[in-house]
Amino acid sequence: MTSSGTNAAGLTGSAAWELLLPAASAPARARGRALQAALREAIRSGRLAPGTRLPSSRDLAADLGVSRGLVTEAYEQLTAEGYLRSGRGAGTWVGDAVRAARPRARDLAPRSPGTRADFVPGSPDLSLFPRAAWAAVQRAVLAELPHHDLGYPDPRGLPRLRTALAGLLARRRGVVADPERIVVVSGVAQASALVGSVLHARGMRTIGVEDPGSPQHDGLYAAAGLGTVPLPLDEDGLALGPLRASGVRAVVTTPAHQYPTGIAYSARRRAELLDWVRSVDGLVLEDDYDGDFRYDRAPVGALQGLDPERVAYMGSVSKSLAPGLRLGWLLVPTALAQEVVERKRTMDLGHPSLDQALFARFLERGDYDRQLRRCQRAYRERRDALVGALAEHFPEARVSGIAAGLHVIAELPERYGPEGDFLERLADAGIAVRPLSACTHARTGDGGVRLVLGYAHLPPARIRAGLRLMAEALDG
Repeated sequence: MTSSGTNAAGLTGSAAWELLLPAASAPARARGRALQAALREAIRSGRLAPGTRLPSSRDLAADLGVSRGLVTEAYEQLTAEGYLRSGRGAGTWVGDAVRAARPRARDLAPRSPGTRADFVPGSPDLSLFPRAAWAAVQRAVLAELPHHDLGYPDPRGLPRLRTALAGLLARRRGVVADPERIVVVSGVAQASALVGSVLHARGMRTIGVEDPGSPQHDGLYAAAGLGTVPLPLDEDGLALGPLRASGVRAVVTTPAHQYPTGIAYSARRRAELLDWVRSVDGLVLEDDYDGDFRYDRAPVGALQGLDPERVAYMGSVSKSLAPGLRLGWLLVPTALAQEVVERKRTMDLGHPSLDQALFARFLERGDYDRQLRRCQRAYRERRDALVGALAEHFPEARVSGIAAGLHVIAELPERYGPEGDFLERLADAGIAVRPLSACTHARTGDGGVRLVLGYAHLPPARIRAGLRLMAEALDG
């Protein structure tokens, strides 16, 4: 064997040494398995291509400083598996059976790369995440957590967290919060899937959704076996006539701050909605996605507080801390509790216990209340900045919805339409927006443009700069 150069049919001793030396350094008992694993990985990744001739067992053993028997055993094992081929007197070669290359990890997280201004709604400001407080709580929890809490948890969640959540939700959102009926979930999406699957098992095949509403509802409930029935809104909330005529017995709502129109359900409509759900022996799923953030008055309490046996309440930390934590809660009516918990058990055997213990302590110390106050101040300032910038650059625009949440609806005059041309011009200028039409099944057919503009993730200076860029792109 030589150490000068490599050709298409051979592998130099130095190259083999470089690929396999870490395996040769493994503990004696594990050295054979490590050598085999290293050879497999080199072949799978393409570093040892099909047709490559390997050094003789004697030469490779000398290079690596291991016994010849160890190399011979590795060659024989990989030949039996099809990674190598050999013939008497012909040497050992990489076989032709393996075609897999090293897998490439792609990032499919939803982002708007390459944009100069991004007003797509739904994201909080992740720079506001309380890293120092979170790290302090994490250290404390790791030090004090009993060993048994690292086992499979109660599928509903740790009692400590459910108790802390019950106190939070009762105090801040007016929820009737029994810790025994709280299920800790990975977010509103999982809560919806759990309830949807229970409703399907009980014979329901459709569920009503607000129109306009979240674009994710169709796919989410389809996965649970339910078709979605779009139901129109009026100025008070879900329109009662279409709801009664639809034939559905369950409906998904965002009554504290409707997404995306930004209205709050009136007291009268809340009462009417509960009268309807009792009359059909049905269920209301309340998504309280940003109910904590109201800027002109105290937030309206949750609908669930008026009838906890007819309303399933869902929420998460996605808007207050970070969606990447995948942490939320579901408060389920007594009649559905056992079935929901059993589905949670079979779905994932419970939410990670360390994350639950951490969040429980975060709640108990008052850190979460401080975080909500911090976000409240920041998002109110950013909403004001957006409304002010719209008035400056688009003085004819009309902003609708209550002063709450993480987005506004901005309706621009007809001269900015049609919508398709408007969106194309903004995309060409590197400006990302979401039209209201992306959230609705209905089509108005008018020539105006209505946008769902998110602002929570943008500091005021970037909001103002983004609106200026938008105006320049449309006037240019």
